[in-house]
Amino acid sequence: MINTGINPKRVGCPCDRLVFLLSFYMAIGRSRRFSIAPMMDCTDRHERYFLRLISKRVLLYTEMVATGAIIHGDRTRLLGFDPIEHPIALQVGGSDPADLALCAQVGEDWGYDEINLNVGCPSDRVQSGLFGACLMKEPERVRDCVGAMRDAVNIPVTVKTRIGVDDRDSYEELVHFVQTVAESGCRIFAFHARKAWLQGLSPKENREVPPLSYDIVYRIKRDFPDLDIVINGGITSLDEVAGHLARVDGVMVGREAYSNPYFLSDADHRFFGETRPIPSRHEILHAYLPYISDQLERGTRLHHIARHLIGLFAGQPGAKTWRRYISENAYKKDAGIEVLEAAGELVGSPDTRRIYALASS
Repeated sequence: MINTGINPKRVGCPCDRLVFLLSFYMAIGRSRRFSIAPMMDCTDRHERYFLRLISKRVLLYTEMVATGAIIHGDRTRLLGFDPIEHPIALQVGGSDPADLALCAQVGEDWGYDEINLNVGCPSDRVQSGLFGACLMKEPERVRDCVGAMRDAVNIPVTVKTRIGVDDRDSYEELVHFVQTVAESGCRIFAFHARKAWLQGLSPKENREVPPLSYDIVYRIKRDFPDLDIVINGGITSLDEVAGHLARVDGVMVGREAYSNPYFLSDADHRFFGETRPIPSRHEILHAYLPYISDQLERGTRLHHIARHLIGLFAGQPGAKTWRRYISENAYKKDAGIEVLEAAGELVGSPDTRRIYALASS
């Protein structure tokens, strides 16, 4: 968990516990100003470690993990993470209050800083489990789920959702959803500023086809000033992040952080007041190599990690060569960090290549 100097599991005095909770909520709240969205097949532990080398402060989210997987599956594989990843939130998917309460408890025990309930994913697989965006049609159930989760843990429980679903997309229905869920005590809502279609569109199309409606999220913040409102969807620059922060409490970025991760490099300076030097792309790559070596020794194949690096040099001279070299070599059976070292020598200016070569020597 975020280091506040107090271990919540050992806080016995009610006054000390209150101090801990206040300091903890303030710390995680500051990080929530800028967060990286949970993305299936993207924000696994390798990606999160990589992103943390670029930004020390943004809040990271796991991929969604279903309650059944947490209860019955391999928790080390599903929930394990490196301490460097803090602050980090676990996103869960489910619709049974008792199961969600248990999973929230497990997540807290594993050291996560926040538990987030997925009420926004429109995929058929998620719908068949009666969770994700289809839960927007059952705000009372969501209220009961969040209430049970909050009763089970001391860390924040939050909701990520859409602004509507199918033909249930009026502002009045969205207000009813927020009001009802807030009855659970939930104070933090992240909105993907698009509605979701449960039939007829793929998950990818649901991220692109429904039009963005940022004004609806702004209006929710105006009408619910006591709630923390986070906006998500189609945000591709730090200038856009700054613009949204003038209207809401937090900004969540998804695909841009995955396809062009270095755009996060100035986030700590702009939004958290950090003054540390901004690392170059080659310095980030070099800093990532010890982690990769450790994972390879544990049996992880290089391509499971290297796929997250494809966009590191987006927009730079040699980016296409970088991508092609990794794609052609990282999948090989005995591929090691030498693949990435060689790829690093192919990209950037002579000066940046020289920096990387010296760092690797």
